[in-house]
Amino acid sequence: MLATTLAGLAFSAGSTAHAAAPRLGWAAPPGNLARAVSSWRRHHWRALTGRLDLVRRVTIGYQAHDGLRRSAVVVLPRWYGPRHDPPLPLVISPHGSGVEPQENARRWGNLPALGDFAVVNPEGQGRRLELYSWGSPGEIADLARMPSWVERALPWLHIARRRVYAVGGSMGGQETLLLLATHPRLLAGAVAFDAPTNMATRYAMFPKRRDGSKLQQLARLEFGGIPRLAGDAWADRSPIYYSRELAFSGVPLELWWSTRDRVVVDQASQSGLLFRAIQRINPRAAVVQVVGTWQHTAEMRPLGRLPFALARIGLLRLSRVSR
Repeated sequence: MLATTLAGLAFSAGSTAHAAAPRLGWAAPPGNLARAVSSWRRHHWRALTGRLDLVRRVTIGYQAHDGLRRSAVVVLPRWYGPRHDPPLPLVISPHGSGVEPQENARRWGNLPALGDFAVVNPEGQGRRLELYSWGSPGEIADLARMPSWVERALPWLHIARRRVYAVGGSMGGQETLLLLATHPRLLAGAVAFDAPTNMATRYAMFPKRRDGSKLQQLARLEFGGIPRLAGDAWADRSPIYYSRELAFSGVPLELWWSTRDRVVVDQASQSGLLFRAIQRINPRAAVVQVVGTWQHTAEMRPLGRLPFALARIGLLRLSRVSR
């Protein structure tokens, strides 16, 4: 199949992009992607800057893997409801470490209305911790059940089951990758922004942050020990150990990472290493990386590169500039 590439995109000043072409066909918009996104942004500028409110947010409850009650924020187009309810694509969006689901939901702005899809932002639950689940197997199982839980809580919301996606940043990107690796048939596409992929290395790098000692303490509690003594638990939560599953998932995957990230430092040995591993295992894998110089997860926003990422997996139809 014809290979596609992100090379040549007109990214804003201060950010550079490098891309490798996937070997499988993707649902890409017609023409030049950067030009299409630029035109689309101009047309929807008021919505992208928050001057319009085109979405509704509904909080639902669900029972996590350990029996605890948790909440999720569902964002969907304001026009959608019991009397106007066509099947919608669903994005599962796990949050970053320490981030509340409401904050993660705000990252999406009006994009669900502009693309006609829904986003579920789960609160999450790890082995011991709530907002620091760090890819707990129970948390990943909960993410896989999100489409069913959303439909059960909102019977009037119909999900297009063949168009379920996962998009997350930081820890949410890590959990997106683990969800894809363990439940590839669930997803039609996945996007990870600034994701850690080797949690033992991540633990060693925590001291480079001001809150590093606190994070190491939380990680020891959640993982059950330090990497040297609880190696299997740390490997189970590290996407790099699922490189083969990701390489042969058959699901389009985007890895966005920054060379200047001060939160997930040295991303060349995190998301960059995972990209190289996937390509080495399966040169025809449907994976693409975009490398820039943005601050941590800054591009996972409507005015950042999130529209580019969504367009690549077919969630934004850029050729359609009006409803």
